[in-house]
Amino acid sequence: MKISKIYTYPIKGIRATELDSVVVTKQGFPYDRRYMLLQVLDDGSYKNMAVAHYPAMTLYFPTLNIPEDGDVLKGSFTVTYKPPGGGEEEGEERRIDIPLKPKTDDLDEVEVTMHRSPTKAYKMPQEYTDWFSSTFGFPCILVYLGSDMRKVLMSTNGNKQPASAAAAPSTWLSSLSSKATQLVMGADPSEQDSRITFADCAPYLIVSAKSMDDVHARLPAGEDYDITKFRPNLIVTGAERTWEEDFWGELTIDGKTKIECEHNCARCKSLNIDYATGKPGLGEAGSMLKKLASNRRVDPGMKWSPVFGRYSFLHPGSEGNEIKVGDEVFVSKRNDERTKFDWEGLHTLK
Repeated sequence: MKISKIYTYPIKGIRATELDSVVVTKQGFPYDRRYMLLQVLDDGSYKNMAVAHYPAMTLYFPTLNIPEDGDVLKGSFTVTYKPPGGGEEEGEERRIDIPLKPKTDDLDEVEVTMHRSPTKAYKMPQEYTDWFSSTFGFPCILVYLGSDMRKVLMSTNGNKQPASAAAAPSTWLSSLSSKATQLVMGADPSEQDSRITFADCAPYLIVSAKSMDDVHARLPAGEDYDITKFRPNLIVTGAERTWEEDFWGELTIDGKTKIECEHNCARCKSLNIDYATGKPGLGEAGSMLKKLASNRRVDPGMKWSPVFGRYSFLHPGSEGNEIKVGDEVFVSKRNDERTKFDWEGLHTLK
């Protein structure tokens, strides 16, 4: 098997940026979901914006801008808003540049809670509020995560430690400048709990391209389904059978980078969005969640939701390695049974 695609999502919920290569870290890819959008409600409170409930987020396209000297602290990404159809009736494309690592000293703090895991974020300046509010058509703000990463709350969550935790990040300098390290480090590398950005449940989401054969078989002949609707970080191609990834326990990339596949990824109505219009889909693809639910509700921990893909964590000994498209992928651990999704402390909820 091989890596066929690598994706990162600078702002949670909007489109992905495709990469040829990337450095892997315990908290995920360097630029993955460090930003998030929040709707401002009438009472002044904030509501997390996720693509399942805000399908127009699929009309926003990010592009990374890294200086030639590789100094990502001076880097940025451009978000392009592409209204469906374009032209006068729908409005023209609009763009805004956002720093990869903004200065946060003078920014107001905002508390953000995702999946019962709270964190502190920073409200970006007014120019970003104005731009996103104008394009979405309602008040919203852009927030940056900074170094206060969220705690992972799954029953197993990649908390393994290397023999010397402090020594693990040393390999970063072989592929990144020291300033780049400041950006991708984020959390304290000696932190015992596994930490993530604004990603839902784990730093990495891995899917198998082979299983798209089954997905396409649920649609009319000749109609394809966009695999990026599953929001993967890594797409692996070359598996022998559809859905064999349900049993992947660990993948080894290029003989040295180990990714631990710990949980299934349950799916929601975001699968039904028409990415071309930024609205719920009307055709057969617009009922993909129901189609998959017919026989892909295979995790008793999420018995009402179909599964596609594996939530994954980086093995401590792989911190700072570089992976690239075309790298060989080997299943170095295979589970006898499917894993069961569970939150820590789930039994305490009413």
